[in-house]
Amino acid sequence: MIRVHLFISGRVQCVLFRDSMRIKALRFGVKGFVKNLSDGRVEAVIEGDKEKVDRLIRWSRRGPLFAKVKNIDISEERYLKEFNKFIIKY
Repeated sequence: MIRVHLFISGRVQCVLFRDSMRIKALRFGVKGFVKNLSDGRVEAVIEGDKEKVDRLIRWSRRGPLFAKVKNIDISEERYLKEFNKFIIKY
């Protein structure tokens, strides 16, 4: 089990990025959160099986249809088993 912290930049707000990520996270069986930041980036923390987390990271590199992801900063963190589902934070 792993935990990663993502900061995604580009055209990632107002393109259903958070909703799409939540749907993918539920489908892949990972937990955590996603939220918009005031600087235009999207932040996400994802916990789960390494293979499933990696699948969501790969999806995040392109995002939903109208997104244009320019960069993803990824840092691994200590797995905390902090979440019981994947949510959108507001």
